[in-house]
Amino acid sequence: MARKSGTAVSTQAFCLVVPCFNEAQRLDVPAFTELAASGDVRLLFVDDGSTDATPQVLESLCAAANGRAQWLKLAENSGKAEAVRQGLLLAIAQGATEIGFLDADLSTPPSELRRLLDVLHARPEVQVLIGARVRLLGNAVERKAIRHYLGRVFATAASLTLALHIYDTQCGAKLFRVTPALQAALAEPFVSRWIFDVELLGRLAWGGPGVAALPESAFAEVPLQIWHDVAGSKLRPGHFVRAAGDLVQIWLRLRARQHSGV
Repeated sequence: MARKSGTAVSTQAFCLVVPCFNEAQRLDVPAFTELAASGDVRLLFVDDGSTDATPQVLESLCAAANGRAQWLKLAENSGKAEAVRQGLLLAIAQGATEIGFLDADLSTPPSELRRLLDVLHARPEVQVLIGARVRLLGNAVERKAIRHYLGRVFATAASLTLALHIYDTQCGAKLFRVTPALQAALAEPFVSRWIFDVELLGRLAWGGPGVAALPESAFAEVPLQIWHDVAGSKLRPGHFVRAAGDLVQIWLRLRARQHSGV
């Protein structure tokens, strides 16, 4: 896939991938600029063929980040799954030892990203760290009721499909240590444009060609203290119907990979 990247950045241990498609009006430029200025997080934005002013916004943001941010422009709109995969692969190629992705709308704010990163550093046995949107007393987790209940049904189905005790497969905040298992899991495009998170977790939990499955102890979820719906989401209730079909395809693909070694 033809693509071009923005200004090159210096190698840092942790690289955060932020997929973007027509996000010019929703990107919180000051918040991302402040995050990049902290010095311990490298930002990699992936423009998934936007047709609005997103490329111009990213160009300006990265130019002001003093080498701590860059952007990658995909030649055409390929979906969030491929945008994230391309970004993670580039981050690994540039030497990151820890990587993650976060939604462009910052529904998970930078303060929560930093808390997740602290947990990853404090727990060396964990290779995959997932934010979980759990509405506990004292936490500011705000979701629309319909999305919450549809999400709970889907997350339960995904957990059963993966045979992995996971509460929230679809939270847009996930961190990973760069390992051979992760690189193998990212080697091929995902089946689904929307629920690629499930397939990525499945590839890691079930193993693949020449790569052992990760034990459940290598995964961890951390309840988010702050999360909120942001207006303008591209996810619609109808996507949950499509996701159900994708979930079946993912299960079949995982079984085939596990049993055939391809």
